[in-house]
Amino acid sequence: MAEINGGVALARSLRALGVSEVFTLHGGHLDSFLVACQDNDIRLTDTRHEASAGHAAEAYARATGQVGVCVITAGPGFANALTSFVNAWLDATPVLFIAGAPPLREVATNPLQGGFDQVAMAAPVTKWAHRITHVERIPDLVEKAVRLATSGRPGPVFLEMPIDIMFGLADEADLAMPRLPAMAARPAPAPAAVDRLVELLQQAERPAIIAGGGAANAKAAELLRQFAELSTIPVLESNKAAGILPSDHPQAGGGSGNLAIAAMAHKAPADLVVLLGARTGLFLGGRSGAVIPHAAKLVQIDIDEAEIGRLRAPDLAITADVAETLSALLARGADAPWRNRADWCGMLQSCPQLFRAAFDKAPVENAAGVIHPYHAARAVAEALSPDTAIAWDGGEAPAWFRPFARTPAVGLSAGTGYLGCLGIGQGFSIGLSRARPRAPVALFLGDGAAGFHIAEFDTMVRHRLPVTTIVFNNACWGMSQHGQELVFGRQHLAAVKLAQTDYQDVARAFGGHGEKVTRFADIGPAIRRAQAQELPSCINIIVDPDVMHPVTAAMVGDLEAEGQIPVPYYENIPIPGYRKKG
Repeated sequence: MAEINGGVALARSLRALGVSEVFTLHGGHLDSFLVACQDNDIRLTDTRHEASAGHAAEAYARATGQVGVCVITAGPGFANALTSFVNAWLDATPVLFIAGAPPLREVATNPLQGGFDQVAMAAPVTKWAHRITHVERIPDLVEKAVRLATSGRPGPVFLEMPIDIMFGLADEADLAMPRLPAMAARPAPAPAAVDRLVELLQQAERPAIIAGGGAANAKAAELLRQFAELSTIPVLESNKAAGILPSDHPQAGGGSGNLAIAAMAHKAPADLVVLLGARTGLFLGGRSGAVIPHAAKLVQIDIDEAEIGRLRAPDLAITADVAETLSALLARGADAPWRNRADWCGMLQSCPQLFRAAFDKAPVENAAGVIHPYHAARAVAEALSPDTAIAWDGGEAPAWFRPFARTPAVGLSAGTGYLGCLGIGQGFSIGLSRARPRAPVALFLGDGAAGFHIAEFDTMVRHRLPVTTIVFNNACWGMSQHGQELVFGRQHLAAVKLAQTDYQDVARAFGGHGEKVTRFADIGPAIRRAQAQELPSCINIIVDPDVMHPVTAAMVGDLEAEGQIPVPYYENIPIPGYRKKG
């Protein structure tokens, strides 16, 4: 009877479950698996840092709707990847993380890359964390991990495979390879809840649907398009749902922040907000009521019951799958009378013009000839091919770019989430590129974020990934510097300055294409040349460090409020009687 080792059993199990892409970084604990991948039609994309491998698996999962797989070595490999565990946990992304470990028989002997409990460390930030202790259990435990990662609210899972299990032998006949799970029924809404939702939507003057990560899949996106066209209700998007409707669709309301602009500038707040797989929190205005007005009725539709009522009790709560809810809405609303809300949609679509009007008349270059970041972002967006998937990373830099970004489809815009993690961009762009072979990908980031995993230029070159990296170089941590200026004054800056590094030369040194841009007129041609390359590229654009994005001021809060201490990124600290010193 033939024997196979644990690495072969792992590769066969993953392939039987439809996995064809694995993101990794070499470690001796993994060798029996790594060498087995070629015989099992699994492509390995090996990065230069384990965090990048994890982030690549995240972006791959978001772009494809399949589980992403990241396999890393023990000890420091696991620890390096832990940031991506947390990022996937907070952003509800289905990723299977697998890490090696010292032999089970050497526990408590101070072995190499051991001495701590990886499973215990992973448990708080995964849906399930488990140590495999027998080769025969590899197939069924891998199947369970994939099923848990992709069911219900998606999220990361973790399997540890000690090296004596990875290299250990078992009779091939004793290993029953897993099968793709049978189609499971997704939770559907109660008919009475659908009736009430239709009633609320028909009664509202200015209803709005905010789509979030729970709606960010092809099936839900198509159903949402049909319902939006039926009801003429505008659909706005959170970051994770970017591209859920084409930007020129009559019901595409743009980013969720347009609701805040409509309320403030047009005195037209939404009176009903439907959160469609979107979570309340920072990205929807927190407790401020800016995006979701306090006076508006609130409907929450989410597969995760824990998200219902997080910041306020909803007027209607539906714990169900988004696609199933939309199917029910379409059936119930097909013959219902819907009023035409073209004017309300048009108002929301016009809101970005208010942001643009604030900067359109600013000189494209300052007196010293340095490019304004607003004009630079617009020029980059206009030059990129329309089918370009977008990864973005940083603070102010992506904030300048996002109002102009075009997303070819839902899942093809990936950036910073609730972890607020810089350094995700290179990994995300690698994952997006693997999800769409030979299709263009652009990574848009600031010079601070660019430095975290800059060696991934090597990964992109070795694997010939057509990623165009666009660096907004202002020689500082822009959001941090401007935040310090607001709170402490320009004379009190600490740890926010950077050198004006020639990042394009780093890309060239790894074998890619690179250009430095110092004039506005050169941005478009440089971007088009970069996207025409067969190699990865870096366009290093020098932008004005003195221009602050409005988002920074908004995140610092009210600097003049009495009885409050302003702090960056969070609600002010209430201190009765506190008076800001002039």
